[in-house]
Amino acid sequence: MSFIWFLIVGGIIGWLAGLILGKDIPGGIIGNIIAGIIGAWVGGMLLGQWGPRVSDFYIFPALIGAIVLVFIVSLILKSMRKAS
Repeated sequence: MSFIWFLIVGGIIGWLAGLILGKDIPGGIIGNIIAGIIGAWVGGMLLGQWGPRVSDFYIFPALIGAIVLVFIVSLILKSMRKAS
């Protein structure tokens, strides 16, 4: 059951990151989950573990990491569209 919560919280974090930036994450729900999980890892590596914790995610570093990840992915996708 904890794995399901892990996926749900990862998806919510990825969705919030896309919502804050006003960018759509490619892949829909799966993209949100991946962005949230990878963003949580990046945020944890850069900012450490602080703030409220939900299902092995520290919310603030995870959200900041997901925002950075979504921003970088959107820049890469934008440059790829211009190149084609």
